[in-house]
Amino acid sequence: MADLQKGSKKLLNAWAFYDWANSVYTLTIASSVFPIFYEALFAERDHYIDIFGLHLKNSALISFVTAAAFLLVAFISPLLSGIADYVGNKKSFMKFFCYMGALSCMGLYWFNLENIYMGLAFYFLGLIGYWGSLVFYNSYLPDIAFVEQQDKISAKGYSLGYIGSVILLVINLAMIMKPQFFGITGTEGEAAMKAMRYSFVMVGVWWIVFSQYSYYFLPKGNKNSEPTVTHAVIFNGFKELKKVWGLLKQNIPLKRYLGSFFVYSMAVQTVMLVATYFGAQEITWSSKAESTTGLIICILIIQLVAVLGAVLTSRASEKFGNIPTLIVINCIWAVFCALAFFITLPIHFYAMAGVAGLVMGGIQALSRSTYSKLLPETEDTASFFSFYDVAEKIGIVIGMMVYGIIDQITGSPRFAIVFLGVFFIIGIILLKRVPKKAVLN
Repeated sequence: MADLQKGSKKLLNAWAFYDWANSVYTLTIASSVFPIFYEALFAERDHYIDIFGLHLKNSALISFVTAAAFLLVAFISPLLSGIADYVGNKKSFMKFFCYMGALSCMGLYWFNLENIYMGLAFYFLGLIGYWGSLVFYNSYLPDIAFVEQQDKISAKGYSLGYIGSVILLVINLAMIMKPQFFGITGTEGEAAMKAMRYSFVMVGVWWIVFSQYSYYFLPKGNKNSEPTVTHAVIFNGFKELKKVWGLLKQNIPLKRYLGSFFVYSMAVQTVMLVATYFGAQEITWSSKAESTTGLIICILIIQLVAVLGAVLTSRASEKFGNIPTLIVINCIWAVFCALAFFITLPIHFYAMAGVAGLVMGGIQALSRSTYSKLLPETEDTASFFSFYDVAEKIGIVIGMMVYGIIDQITGSPRFAIVFLGVFFIIGIILLKRVPKKAVLN
């Protein structure tokens, strides 16, 4: 383990490199290969399964499991934040969640309908591991970087994560499309399924192996020098959230903005999480092979266009202001949800993927920066952003539950996507209530 000074280039790069290691989870497991694999398991049946004493549609089931995982994450994040603030071995906690998440990804290799409970447990724990490790990863930033370095190194981490995840996804795509080239045997369908299973193992190995570079250079953690009571340590995160909630009552612009963000963010995050399931079920692909390839290509399109979207949104906000730009983006999202009800052909889905990527990158980047600009003058920004993150996760829980329930009742995700458009409309109305003096440039 190296002992590097705060702000050193090697230490900053080691921290940012963890994004390279863990971002493969969000792209391969959460967004692309696993959703395609999960849908393929139900190819020979009617998309329904008897589980937990209920007769559930497969996409509704995965929505409920995802919602349950995010609910747990929303609850434990403040606990973990409190521990990270006071305990001097945050690296051990970060490793624990990293390894739990990575090993759970590998466990998805054995995911099948005969062992559905075990498979869902691996999916659930993988999500917990990813988000749990991020709590400690993010808390390192003020420890390893000076204030003037933080924006730049955060952006570098994002870039490394994007590049690394796309590289692995392209490799996985090649394996799935040309399994024989990689020595994967079986019929076309069997070989493709094997390739997907291998990709889950590759995600876990990639995550563990590349994270070692970060662990070698990152410090153990800064232990609080003052004696503390265990109870105070554990619940410090919740105390910080309560304090922020009290401060929000005194800051009307921030309170109204956060309300609008909570509403429209639940729709954005839900659309992102269910897009692949929607494409697999509702688009008329000519063959299973075209479906698999087409869906992964759509994910790549979204990733590529999202970067452009973030840049264009940043320029628009400089010219027109943050709030007006967010209102326009929400309008585009609302139209997007309405049009989703009518799309049936692959070309429609590719076009929608382009639009989704454009506004996805924009709304995420601008939402966070707008929140940052509206914060009161305080050194305790970590507590405000912890509140922001918890609000976002609770929004995901609500969004995924709404989507799952409508999908289960109607039997079609089209109605669920259209209903999510209502959240964007409400978000627009709430954004208009943010005081004019808070419209930022």
